[in-house]
Amino acid sequence: MAHGIEEVVSRGMCVGCGACSVRTSGAIPVTIGRRGVYEAHLGGVDSGAVRAASRVCPFSDDSPDEDALTRERFPDLSADDRLGAVRDIAAGRIASDTEVMRSSSGGLTSLLLVELLREGRVDGILHVGRPEGDQRFAYTISTSAEEVLASRKSMYASTTLADVLGRIRGDGRRYAVVGVPCFITAARHLAREMPELGEQLVVFVGLVCGHLKSTFYAESLAWQAGVAPQDLERIDFRVKAPERSSGNYDYEVTARGATEPIRRRTGSAFDTSWGFGAFQPEACNFCDDVFAESADVAFADAWLPQYEPDSRGTNVVVVRDAQVGETLQRAAARGEADLEPLSADDAAASQGGNYRHRRVGLAVRLADDLRRGRSVPRKRVVPDRTVVSRRRAALIRQRRRMSVLSLERFAEAREAGDFARYERPMQRAIRRYWLIDAATHGPRALAGFVKHRAKELLRR
Repeated sequence: MAHGIEEVVSRGMCVGCGACSVRTSGAIPVTIGRRGVYEAHLGGVDSGAVRAASRVCPFSDDSPDEDALTRERFPDLSADDRLGAVRDIAAGRIASDTEVMRSSSGGLTSLLLVELLREGRVDGILHVGRPEGDQRFAYTISTSAEEVLASRKSMYASTTLADVLGRIRGDGRRYAVVGVPCFITAARHLAREMPELGEQLVVFVGLVCGHLKSTFYAESLAWQAGVAPQDLERIDFRVKAPERSSGNYDYEVTARGATEPIRRRTGSAFDTSWGFGAFQPEACNFCDDVFAESADVAFADAWLPQYEPDSRGTNVVVVRDAQVGETLQRAAARGEADLEPLSADDAAASQGGNYRHRRVGLAVRLADDLRRGRSVPRKRVVPDRTVVSRRRAALIRQRRRMSVLSLERFAEAREAGDFARYERPMQRAIRRYWLIDAATHGPRALAGFVKHRAKELLRR
């Protein structure tokens, strides 16, 4: 069954990247929906525009996959099945302890972006920030180091490239574009289809992500800190604590009109485990790209035992473009960054949960949907319901149900002004998830359930 952009939209797996809107000069609108996720709308769009849009959609069979893009962009590099094309792999962080504590991880992404501007390789950076006067996260343009560093923290929210790419198109300037894997793939598609835009997008910087989040994620964290969605002014998703490990961080929310933020441990919020899939768009259930394989360079958190205890945070860096690699090495030679070689196995191990979701879990989800007669995109993963045990498959399916539940129930809670309308059903779903996990993995998972249940009871 053909799976073009029409099926992507009708199946609810549009990720809101906005490539379709850019390709059709705005004929296809991309707006934020009731679930806090950007979505394309094809109603009333002529068939020619729809077909052009389908060629740039990252979840359409009409567009080339990451393997094809890799062969085209990096023909001289050998490819790793897990990481994509590889020129060099490293782990490290910026040298300044003061500055690295102000970054989400090791600070190397921002260092590279600043260096690209300083060296004159680009005129601007397209990345997610908070535009002045707007409380919603959105793609913005930075042309100075100060602007880049002002937006260097993690920003877990639904965004779109539609507006920012429309603004720069044809302005004669060169840009680096920063994004999660599906957004980088979409930007590559646009560069192939629109040569004038391709001449402007000269560096593609990938960010490894566990999955995207709806705008509801920030609102849920705020609500649990006592700030209702309509009163949320600002949020900092990752505030490092020097006395703790890199993964044990806090978050801060600032209420409208308040002078001081409210700070809480991220783990104290009941829905923050990435394994629960809370507020995850359906598109993320059909992504098989972990290390942004079509990017010139990809950055990740180094979730490895040799790095995780360090509260400063550490990046894994997969380099594909030679010039990008040289830029990073020059910064290291000046003493601005600490880099050390890392094996492909360690790089992949740093994202173990990601691979389980995007490769093993995807095989089950594809097989499930095909069995129900649903249209699915062509992926590099073979549909197979037997690739895992029945209990593990049950866990994969429960996680998918939880994503849908979180989006539906939070939308209701938001409209009613009653957080319990989301919390109660989601807590029940999480309890079921833990029980399935305990049956699958034994005592360690059961201990996790007991700990979660104790936290839940304390909240009452």
